[in-house]
Amino acid sequence: MADADAAREPGRPALTPAPAHAPPAQPLGAGGAPPSQPVVTDTADGSVMSLADHLGELRTRIVKILAAVVACAAVGYWRSGAIIDLLRTPIGDRKLVSLSAGGPFFLYLKIALVVGIILAMPVILYQIWAFVAPGLTPQERRIVRPWIPVALLFFVIGVGVAWVVLPFALGFLFSFESDSIAITLTIDNYFGFVTTMFLAFGLTMQFPIVLYVLSRVGIVSSTRLRSARRFVVLGIAIFATVVTPGGDLVSPTVLGLTMYALFEISIIVIKRGGH
Repeated sequence: MADADAAREPGRPALTPAPAHAPPAQPLGAGGAPPSQPVVTDTADGSVMSLADHLGELRTRIVKILAAVVACAAVGYWRSGAIIDLLRTPIGDRKLVSLSAGGPFFLYLKIALVVGIILAMPVILYQIWAFVAPGLTPQERRIVRPWIPVALLFFVIGVGVAWVVLPFALGFLFSFESDSIAITLTIDNYFGFVTTMFLAFGLTMQFPIVLYVLSRVGIVSSTRLRSARRFVVLGIAIFATVVTPGGDLVSPTVLGLTMYALFEISIIVIKRGGH
């Protein structure tokens, strides 16, 4: 050993033997950098889903939603004539004009699609919930799950309110008609007006549900909502004016008052819930 040490070149460190249980070297990627790891997500039950699994799950849910919408749209197309007759009752004997030869056909398709989405809404909500739920904690799932059917019920109530308000809004707009100014309704602008009204009031009814869920997860509180009341009233007035079609005074007034009433009710419910 003395001869070996003497034969070693001056200044070169002694070689240290590798440990008997050294971990295997990691393979290097391009440029000598460690290889990137796949994106994974821990689900609520402890299992792990990669990014590819998430995309595959999303594709499956979208395909099921589209299949449900198409099936329900077939029913809507079958009953489109009766639905159109029902929706035009607020205008009485006024004629609806089509500005193109294919206008009535595309109107039937639009009515069928809208009816398909409405009838398939339970399936749509369930598929969305099935995709989102694995990423939530058990407490978050307990908070959100009961409000899914309630959201559907509130949307239907909002559409019902819009149906009640519709004749008054149209009556206000028709009151400006005179012998020198005649109002001609096309199928596009009339049914666009009606569907926008239904959508605006239906989505408005989700307002208290959103506030309550946010309060349960600690984002808002009744105290914070009361302190922001002035800004909320201003936001409601702007929102109701923008989303309601036609430019009449009845629709935004009813929508704004409904939203404000729901806001005050939400504060009371959130405060009683301890938030």
